[in-house]
Amino acid sequence: MQHDDPIREQAALWAVRTGDPGFADWDAFTDWLERDPAHAEAYDRIAGAVADAADAERDVIVPANDEVPSARPVPRRWMSAAVAAVLLVVVGIGLWWGDHGVQTYETAPGETRLIALQDGSKIDLAADSRIALDPDKPRLATLEKGRALFTILHDDGDPFVLDVGADQVVDAGTVFEVQLGSNELAVGVSEGLVIFNPAGQNVRIEPGQLLESPLGSNDVTMRDIALEQVGEWREGRITFERASIAELAAELSSMSGVTFSAAPASVRDEVSGSVLIDPIRADPASLGPLLGVSVRQAGDGWLIEAR
Repeated sequence: MQHDDPIREQAALWAVRTGDPGFADWDAFTDWLERDPAHAEAYDRIAGAVADAADAERDVIVPANDEVPSARPVPRRWMSAAVAAVLLVVVGIGLWWGDHGVQTYETAPGETRLIALQDGSKIDLAADSRIALDPDKPRLATLEKGRALFTILHDDGDPFVLDVGADQVVDAGTVFEVQLGSNELAVGVSEGLVIFNPAGQNVRIEPGQLLESPLGSNDVTMRDIALEQVGEWREGRITFERASIAELAAELSSMSGVTFSAAPASVRDEVSGSVLIDPIRADPASLGPLLGVSVRQAGDGWLIEAR
């Protein structure tokens, strides 16, 4: 399942931001409205939903000092946390608000979503993943769990920075993927250039390269990968290169929504291969012949064991 209505998501974010009494970026908001007629239409629909949910907050306040161009006066209303919550339910986008206005997007196992950024960049968030964004720092993100594919509009003067635990990935190109595993961080690039920890190891990752670094370590390894492997999960495929069966089970569980686990004696056994998610979701036992492992049902899930 994929959420892929970026205009509606952007309109919802603008509705929440313009409802903040401290909001002052009216020029950027007006630019966004005028960029595409669909933007204004989506915003008006969402603003209407907010109005319906906030009968007690109907007063329209015009921003002081003519902050909003007269060509399109914008109603500015205070939005309570309750109304913001109603808005998110009405719009149907999966984000929640953390400290200091940080927006956190999270996907369930088997679910993906597309996050459209204000500058036209986008983030494809994989299943069972979580990422935090700050509207006041649109060129900064924090991957807290799972993996994501980043398609970034490059700006030499304002690079896009991704924090991943204690590590940092800086965009110097356009398309790259980051995966935060339980024990390791991986960064793959399909277009442009990415810098890994510029203040530390300062490693350049070019198209067709994959960097892997154990969590909590300064060690990095580099290997070549096919360009099409970067973000291939968007097309319903995942590839494993000498992955442990424990890692295989965890990844399949996240991406398919079907519960897999590794047999205790096979946790460290390694497998390599490439599988399509939908057939595995429909018939988990079909994984066995594909990867040369044994797969059997165990309770509500499936157990993977080395042959």
